[in-house]
Amino acid sequence: MKDYHINIFYSEEDGGYIADIPDLVHCSAFGKTPEEALAEALRAKQAWLEAARAEGKPVPPPRYRPIIYQVPNLLSTG
Repeated sequence: MKDYHINIFYSEEDGGYIADIPDLVHCSAFGKTPEEALAEALRAKQAWLEAARAEGKPVPPPRYRPIIYQVPNLLSTG
């Protein structure tokens, strides 16, 4: 089973790392280190999924994949 992709990047403005999950709208987290941001994002993901299920809202399947994952497929079709 695929899991949700998590983007982690440094934010000069915030002075730390942001981790976001593109498939889960408004699901992101902050940390002083990439590892801390990832741990917080995993907690946020769990809370997001639990809240959606409790409210009877749809949970989107994991779909987002950065272009880097598609490069081998693009190269093999040419």
